[in-house]
Amino acid sequence: MRAHLTQMFQAGIAACHPKRVLPGHLPKVRRPIVLAIGKAAGEMAAVAEAHYPDLTGLAVVPHGIAAALRSIELAPAGHPIPDEASVVAAERLLELAGRADAGDFVLVLLSGGASALACLPGAGLTLADKQALTAALLRSGAPIGEINCVRRHLSRIKGGRLRADLTLAIADTVGARPEDIGSGPTVADPTTVAQAQAILDRYGLAAPLTESAKQADGEFRIVAGPADALAAAAKAAEGLGYRPVVLGEVAGEAREIGRAHARLARASPPGTALISGGELTVSVTGPGRGGPNLEYALAAAGHEGISGLAADTDGLDGMSGAAGAFFDGEAEGAAAALAANDSAAWFARRGALFVTGPTGTNVSDLRIILVGPRTVG
Repeated sequence: MRAHLTQMFQAGIAACHPKRVLPGHLPKVRRPIVLAIGKAAGEMAAVAEAHYPDLTGLAVVPHGIAAALRSIELAPAGHPIPDEASVVAAERLLELAGRADAGDFVLVLLSGGASALACLPGAGLTLADKQALTAALLRSGAPIGEINCVRRHLSRIKGGRLRADLTLAIADTVGARPEDIGSGPTVADPTTVAQAQAILDRYGLAAPLTESAKQADGEFRIVAGPADALAAAAKAAEGLGYRPVVLGEVAGEAREIGRAHARLARASPPGTALISGGELTVSVTGPGRGGPNLEYALAAAGHEGISGLAADTDGLDGMSGAAGAFFDGEAEGAAAALAANDSAAWFARRGALFVTGPTGTNVSDLRIILVGPRTVG
């Protein structure tokens, strides 16, 4: 079952990898200025280098991500909490875009994770303030759309403040709204300071907010997103003899969605593959280590006849050190681990962590539950 789950996950990744989805969208221009930002930035920049014989630019990636680039400068920075390197990277991105003249073409290659990787605190904010607020929002259980709304009003680069002639994005957010992908550095922001303030009030937080850009030049195009990964995983499931049921992109508290999907699986006929995406949240109250996918998997475990995999398509789920985890009918000690938000240790003890390393793309989460034996094959 783990082999089949892995094949389905890998099919979803392959369908959304920059090498597959980006080349057909690259414009016919001479010597573009390429600004790549996000967890897929290294691979996206490499595709651009293979396409253009002459180019310049910057690729901002998480610390520890390697990329063999010849002309584009690699700039590692902090994620999920921004660091000093994130500030330097944001300043460099604005500098490169800002000095482009009328004959230059600024191409932004955007993917999830850009919000932390390129961080330039707004008026009245220090980096320490931004770090503390980001950590508090991530622990609060706030949906990523709310977090990004606040981020756009705390920044000098997000919310339409970065110039681009064309932005090509790999989407990682529910609904794939341009303003949510990397907190929309190159697109106009439809949300307001009042909306961001209401979100802060909801979670008992405070910060000085500034209005984001309501107009932005340039074209924005999504080249891959969560729906593509779900469709590819479903096709792989069918090829392996399962009947795929695609639940779509799902949002909510990870443990609650995990329990709900387990109930749905138990009510489904043998041979069913329940497939879902989207980005779940965790309201962290315990001292443990984990991530939304591991928490989902832990909550879904313990039911005879079902097996599953929940993992982040970028290769890292929360603070777990793994992409996600396999789960099945075993659940001894799961309740205590859930109470402590300690899913990573629980799965590690059982040899059930799913470790991929960086995948080169980022289209949110991919979760698959298999019910009983296959119907064919």
